[in-house]
Amino acid sequence: MIQIAFANKAKSILSQDENVIGLAVAGSWLTNELDEFSDVDLILITKETISDNKDKMIAYAKSIGNFISGFTGEHVGEPRVLICLYDNPLLHVDIKFITLKEFEVRIENPKILFDRDNQLQTVLNNSAAKFPFPDYQWIEDRFWTWVHYTLLKIGRGEYMEAYDFFGFLRMVVFGPLLHLKSGNLPRAVRKVEMDLKQGDLESLINTIPSYNKLALLTSLKHAVELYKQLRNTLFDDKVTVNKIAEQKVMEYFIDIENR
Repeated sequence: MIQIAFANKAKSILSQDENVIGLAVAGSWLTNELDEFSDVDLILITKETISDNKDKMIAYAKSIGNFISGFTGEHVGEPRVLICLYDNPLLHVDIKFITLKEFEVRIENPKILFDRDNQLQTVLNNSAAKFPFPDYQWIEDRFWTWVHYTLLKIGRGEYMEAYDFFGFLRMVVFGPLLHLKSGNLPRAVRKVEMDLKQGDLESLINTIPSYNKLALLTSLKHAVELYKQLRNTLFDDKVTVNKIAEQKVMEYFIDIENR
């Protein structure tokens, strides 16, 4: 596959650089789910910090293929990642630039492609990966205010703003919680079409409205019911449910419906 060929070429080139401690790969490679639509998630571990210098990051990226463009990943909360597009073949490659110490903090154990003096494997043997899981109390503390916010936008006629907010709710609340219900890692809405049960997927689809008031309110009602079902299924008694906020917001919901 083109992804494997690219990674092997990168390994051959980068292993010649004395500043490079190792190269690893993450993502769908780890679960044997690579297909023609997969990108490549490379982790480049160096002696010196590279992530504080975009020019150096791009120089490394250019050294391993026919580089077309690249930008850092502040928009996804990871400025150490250079998101790249290569040609011949056309391929999306994310390169994460970290030091050996930073390699200790990870959400999964990557596959090592190159490891100078067994340093990466030593880190893997002496530290643990920790995937970030949603904080149920954090969600409950915010959910009803988010519903109220959406109602305000619908009430004022800001349908586009309300429409876009459903995407936020799917990414932050419904996707992760539905994945957890199915025994998956809470990877937002990644591969929900493949990994969720049909009924759960349909419930998620019901939170996608059309662009009009009735459809927005109907989808918001589905969203509320889905949240309450997931709350009952996943949350334990340590989570404090804000019944007053829920009651007041749902009363306002009825008010907006009747206008």
